[in-house]
Amino acid sequence: MALSKTLLRSRWIKGYLNLLFFLEKFIGPLFFLSVRLWIARIFWDSGLCKIQSWPTTLMLFKNEYKVPALPPTLAAYFATLIELTCPVLIVIGFASRLAAIPMLIMTLVIQCTYLCVNEHIYWGMLLGLIICYGPGSISCDFFIRKWLLGSNSSWKSF
Repeated sequence: MALSKTLLRSRWIKGYLNLLFFLEKFIGPLFFLSVRLWIARIFWDSGLCKIQSWPTTLMLFKNEYKVPALPPTLAAYFATLIELTCPVLIVIGFASRLAAIPMLIMTLVIQCTYLCVNEHIYWGMLLGLIICYGPGSISCDFFIRKWLLGSNSSWKSF
């Protein structure tokens, strides 16, 4: 018991714990924000490409993208809707976990049916990070949760 107290009082351990606190409190929220901005940009740009030339988009969904269980026109509308609404929610951090779910499903459909690329695995990991851990403390979700639960809540908000 005395040995563990000595170790806890060690300057190295305290320095390490201070570093972890700094990373979690200050660097973590910036990391989550950068993840949200990066993944949202990918889907937003794709959605903009779809609406810039809607006839081409419909042609691609009819002939090139073979979306299972959906008619091509409906799949084109759904994909465009997801790519133009969910990134906005992800960026502002409002309902981020819910917004990341259709983006993850869309990534899985693309990976499994059309284009098998390692980059999609990274997208899935980042979307899974948002789904599991939330958008971080630089988000509307964080401030809404803080407002609803109060500042004295013991529920971890990160």
